[in-house]
Amino acid sequence: MDTAAEFVKIWMRLTKDWNAALEEELAPQLTAGQLEVLELLLAKEPMKPSELLPYLETTPAAITTLLDRMERAGLVERRRDESDRRIVWIHMTELGRSEVERGLRVRAEVAGRSLDRISAHNRQLLVYLIGKVAGTRDNASAAPDKTADKSPEQEREKGA
Repeated sequence: MDTAAEFVKIWMRLTKDWNAALEEELAPQLTAGQLEVLELLLAKEPMKPSELLPYLETTPAAITTLLDRMERAGLVERRRDESDRRIVWIHMTELGRSEVERGLRVRAEVAGRSLDRISAHNRQLLVYLIGKVAGTRDNASAAPDKTADKSPEQEREKGA
């Protein structure tokens, strides 16, 4: 199998496993899609539903349905703009704020369980390399710190 095909196979398996674990651990109050909306609101609140479109890669109808469910669950509320009643703003509720905190913690734990299998240096290197593959790291970006912790295997080899 060539490198690209192997990468795709491993990446798809990893994301499938992460998504399944995330959905299971967020339930019953939250879904991964709802967490994504709450995370956006955490950074940019308030937002209009149309402002979610570029981030969620879905249709306006799907966003409306998602927001309807989130509103029924008490995670967000819609408020009309006071100066232009045609504009609707999405705000997080207190429950939404506590759930986004829990959700971000759960997501970090899910990813952390996989990343704990490698040394701190290799985690940093992995993030750097995936950033390069994704095109989010330019050539001027600093490479991982070579003085970071070594894995137990590297320490054993050094002592041998």
